[in-house]
Amino acid sequence: MNPSDMRQPELRQLRYFVAVAEELHFGRAAARLHMTQPPLSQAIQMLEAVLGTALLTRNTRHIALTPAGQALLPEARRLLEQAQGLHALVQRAAAGTEGHLSLAFVSIADYSILPPLLRAYRQQHVGVSIELREATTDVQLEALEKTEIDAGFVIPPLPDRLQPLLNYRKILTEPLMLATPEQTFPHHAAIRLADCAGQALIMFPRKIAPALHDTILGCFHRAGLVPEIAQEAIQMQTIVGLVSAGMGIALVPQSVSNLQRPGVVYHPVADQTAQAEIGLAWRSDNPSAVLATFLQLLPDTLATDTD
Repeated sequence: MNPSDMRQPELRQLRYFVAVAEELHFGRAAARLHMTQPPLSQAIQMLEAVLGTALLTRNTRHIALTPAGQALLPEARRLLEQAQGLHALVQRAAAGTEGHLSLAFVSIADYSILPPLLRAYRQQHVGVSIELREATTDVQLEALEKTEIDAGFVIPPLPDRLQPLLNYRKILTEPLMLATPEQTFPHHAAIRLADCAGQALIMFPRKIAPALHDTILGCFHRAGLVPEIAQEAIQMQTIVGLVSAGMGIALVPQSVSNLQRPGVVYHPVADQTAQAEIGLAWRSDNPSAVLATFLQLLPDTLATDTD
């Protein structure tokens, strides 16, 4: 195999070729390129050797493009134009104004902080593509460990083994509300959990958010109740759907009350002050400039309750 078969044209050679093709005169092209004519002629000859065909016909009085040269000219212009755009592209990526951001979120975030945050971020960073994935906290933590996502809206706390790997920022705390089937209690009245004796409880498995799971059960225990867990569901919308079906009651973060279902009424809790927390977790070794711009936006966008 000829060694030239393994070589590719250089951008410098293409730039020289375009100048000669547009001027159809080596002297004028050399002046345009601020160089002398001999190295320009050598560069064109090397380009023809690399491509394995003549690009120009030459005589002492005339230069013309061969069919191969005519085919190359628009492609060479396109490649040079793309190359000129690389600097701006790299600068935008380095500044975090262009690129890709992969976010995961627990369903609670979809009813509270996520929509306004995404709106604000998209308005300021139109060049960033955002990939969204709804997932429970345990699934998100695994994805962060495997670098499958950039950040996740999770329910704390982070496991001890992941705390050296992940950063965490508290974004929102909110009170818990009681979701009940219609007619169970007066509409929208504040309810004491102590008055919920005999009501079946619908909630999520402990493994997906152990702290919030324990907080909810702790509220009932402090009210002197040991609730019967009638059904478990992973997503909040499923839990509310089961309440709508009359399967039981649920203690949910306040933002879930934005999820309206026929036959479900949300009540403030009169005898408990427990709260749910949502925060953002991300790998401390993630160098993404796009992620950095997302983190910078958080305090300016959300009314947060920070440490």
